[in-house]
Amino acid sequence: MALRCGIVGLPNVGKSTLFNALSSAGAESANYPFCTIEPNVGIVPVPDERLWKLAELAGSASVVPATIEFVDIAGLVAGASKGEGLGNQFLAHIREVDAILHVVRCFEDENVVHVAGSVDPARDIEIIETELLLKDLESIERRLERTARQAKGGDKKLRAEVAFYERLRDHVSEGRPVRTFEVRDDDEAAWLKGLFLLSTKPVLYVANVAEGDLPDGNAYVDVVREIAAREGAGVVVVSADLEAQIAELPPEERAEFLAAAGLERSGLERLIRAAYALLGLITFFTVGPKESRAWTIRRGTRAPAAAGEIHSDFERGFIRAETIKYEDYVRYGSEARAREAGAMRAEGKEYVVQDGDVILFRFNV
Repeated sequence: MALRCGIVGLPNVGKSTLFNALSSAGAESANYPFCTIEPNVGIVPVPDERLWKLAELAGSASVVPATIEFVDIAGLVAGASKGEGLGNQFLAHIREVDAILHVVRCFEDENVVHVAGSVDPARDIEIIETELLLKDLESIERRLERTARQAKGGDKKLRAEVAFYERLRDHVSEGRPVRTFEVRDDDEAAWLKGLFLLSTKPVLYVANVAEGDLPDGNAYVDVVREIAAREGAGVVVVSADLEAQIAELPPEERAEFLAAAGLERSGLERLIRAAYALLGLITFFTVGPKESRAWTIRRGTRAPAAAGEIHSDFERGFIRAETIKYEDYVRYGSEARAREAGAMRAEGKEYVVQDGDVILFRFNV
């Protein structure tokens, strides 16, 4: 599965600069609102040093990393839920992503205009959150009105559905995102899923700071952290300008550049790690002389479903998953030696794949 993250934020917070750095897709980045009208899409390999180590040990001719898709979505302003600015396009594009990377301006720069005239992370976050909630409220009220009409006949389940929509409407009306709403049973989960609400998307706040405020941030970032803590969201501190500089360097010079800046990992790597954690994603590997490849699955996925990520036939005809822990593969240096040492396990249909598993699937169709 490919992870798809939408990068959102008010105009001129550094969205497109960050997107350009992450994807090298060349999105226009200008100092005025709405320079990104249609979403730019960049497919980026997921940095994972384990894959390259496995490929080295196996002598793989080809190395295929997992990928993450970044979508740079047009900046919006207050009133987007009613179509102001580029609101309608913005809100439609958000529906199509797995997670929202909300870029928040946490730097002062008189040369970069702020759409609201000043730097205020709490206000900026509230503007975007409010627009999402208003759009969700509109969707909930439409569904409530329709279901209430159907429930007039006295159907017990329809009345329960009406009560659910009323509870959900009240929750959103209080300014709380749907992702903090608690469903009580499977029926409610199904009703909620059918609404395709915007504020159900998990959010990772990307605090964009000046290079001098790395790695820990500043007082503006502290405000973002407080908001994220209340919502159960994550926060990553980056400097979009620094990431742009890193993107221009040859790969072999990037580690030295990061070290000079006092950083262990680039913003890209920290963003991806945080996004994986937010969505509960893990990586397993297939390794051989022809190819070593990383595969992304959700935590808790059983072996047959993981096999299906490679090909549907693997899942349909699943027999077993011959599995080696990454650490054991490295310790013994090859699949054959790991097998001889008893470190390869034959796992069945109920096995839950773990992060870092190196797997050979046996199947028959």
